[in-house]
Amino acid sequence: MTMHSSYSCLENPMDRGAWWAPVSGVAERRTGPMDGAHVQWNGNARTFSATWFEMLTFSFQRRCLFRFWLFSFFSLFRDSLNLLLIMCLLLKTCELKSANTSKPNILLIMADDLGIGDLGCYGNDTLRTPNIDRLAEEGVRLTQHLAAAPLCTPSRAAFLTGRHAFRSGMDATDRYRVLQWNAGSGGLPQNETTFAKILQGQGYTTGLIGKWHQGVNCASRNDHCHHPLHHGFDYFYGMPFTLVNDCHPDRPPSLDAGLRARLWLYTQIMALGVLTIVAGKACRLISISWKLVLSVATLVLLFFMSWYASFGFVRRWNCILMRNHEVTEQPMVLERAASLVLKEAVSFIARNKQGPFLLFVSLLHVHIPLVTTERFLGKSRHGLYGDNVEEMDWLVGEILNAVEEHGLKNTTLTYFTSDHGGHLEARDGHVQLGGWNGIYRGGKGMAGWEGGIRVPGIFRWPGVLPAGHVIHEPTSLMDVFPTVVQLAGGQVPQDRVIDGRSLLPLLRGDAERSAHEFLFHYCGQYLHAARWHEKDSGRLWKVHYTTPDFHPEGAGACRGSNMCPCSGAGVTHHDPPLLFDLSGDPSEARPLSPDAGPVYREVVARVGRAVREHRRSVRPVPEQLSFQNVAWKPWLQPCCGPFPFCACSRDADPGET
Repeated sequence: MTMHSSYSCLENPMDRGAWWAPVSGVAERRTGPMDGAHVQWNGNARTFSATWFEMLTFSFQRRCLFRFWLFSFFSLFRDSLNLLLIMCLLLKTCELKSANTSKPNILLIMADDLGIGDLGCYGNDTLRTPNIDRLAEEGVRLTQHLAAAPLCTPSRAAFLTGRHAFRSGMDATDRYRVLQWNAGSGGLPQNETTFAKILQGQGYTTGLIGKWHQGVNCASRNDHCHHPLHHGFDYFYGMPFTLVNDCHPDRPPSLDAGLRARLWLYTQIMALGVLTIVAGKACRLISISWKLVLSVATLVLLFFMSWYASFGFVRRWNCILMRNHEVTEQPMVLERAASLVLKEAVSFIARNKQGPFLLFVSLLHVHIPLVTTERFLGKSRHGLYGDNVEEMDWLVGEILNAVEEHGLKNTTLTYFTSDHGGHLEARDGHVQLGGWNGIYRGGKGMAGWEGGIRVPGIFRWPGVLPAGHVIHEPTSLMDVFPTVVQLAGGQVPQDRVIDGRSLLPLLRGDAERSAHEFLFHYCGQYLHAARWHEKDSGRLWKVHYTTPDFHPEGAGACRGSNMCPCSGAGVTHHDPPLLFDLSGDPSEARPLSPDAGPVYREVVARVGRAVREHRRSVRPVPEQLSFQNVAWKPWLQPCCGPFPFCACSRDADPGET
């Protein structure tokens, strides 16, 4: 047998016909008995006795056997270790997947004054909304998604807190149904809990881009007690107020136009009186001292200045942009507002792509004055309003593209809606400047009729929510609060009434019926209607206690005014109430007669009991929309310079959250 300096065993070394292989050579096999043969070691022939040879052979065989066992053990250990590592990686992957599922990024997009009938996915075939339509194709679309109020301020307060706006004092008892000024003292109370505040406590980075309209200050110009950063948002960029016609220098004023007209009339009458006194004094027709004439004229001038200081500068006081606590543009340049909002939204996503984040994009579109960039002007089939809708859809598409470009599509819950129905009274002559509410009766400002409160509702979360699914169950904007809180692993407050219900069972298909058996529809603090969703039959009933008086009759809106009232001479109280079967009459065109049989009485009685039970949960709270809180106060006016010389246009880089 020829042997070399280093060997490995490839078979059992106790087998005398084994393979012997050098580590860096070719294996050789020798057979036959090893009984006294000559062995050549490194070219030097030596002869050993059989006993010594067998002893050496046995010692070598034991070493080879030990090496074989050791090799086998480490091979098995290595395979087990690899298996263990694979299992750990799989478990880690599952853990990460579970974490992403339980704490996704949350992107909430809300349009302003958009009608449910303005979108292709809700039946419009004349306006182009491909990006929102794609969102619906890839997600879940709600057909009975309802705003908690038919106007901006109360609807958004309910959306943020998951409870009716009257519970926080953010709904009205008189003519002021929304906040009127940045320099008012009313706003979302500090003791209210928003979903942003809860998610902030769960490790989310939270941001609000766009419209706020929930107040700014309480007692001083910089206390910012109602500001988004005091309600759970880490970052804010946008309008603390809302768009109005006054923001556009070429549009007729709209903010409290009735009061402004009366004040101007009173001023003219008083000024005419002063001029008459002066003329009478000059012609010696009346005997009065010039000192008294001057005093009266001074009082008239002070009266004029007292109201013109606010109404004469609405654009400067209300139409501003802020970044966090700093005013960055006063007055704002409307033509670039959309691009700034988009830039900020995309930047927030990029900065916080490691997640988790909550981003609430509160669009300025499609509220009047319908400022639209040159790229979209004249491109739609529905005038300026249609142009604005199509630009809004493009903005939504750009935000969705940013999510996808950062690889966040599958780990982001995306939601799209509007704060209430389209504004039917918004017109320029015979040109409609408000939205289309489809087959539904009524519009913005009308809490009872479907057109004022039925809004788009689209959720997308690839891999978690079924794509292309449509849900016909009644749901509410207030449901978003407990839904996102549950996704973030938080708890809804237990010390107050929460009117919203989590949508997750319905969205995932774990439940077939809405968690709402009854929903109550308020106009200001007045209950106008209630709906009952029968769990067993699925029938949907709606009872109207109060409805606005349309004018002209049959117009479906309150033409000649900004919107329909909630109370007073402009409404009709129904006794017995109106009853509609929304299951077969969603446009509320055929009320059931009280003489129709027992069904009418049973339904009205059942809803009446639910209303009484619901009203027992209402508690008195300070009114945030009282005249005292709504009125303009110069000491509360946000200003980027020494007051009243407020003017700036700062293009600072977005702040880091």
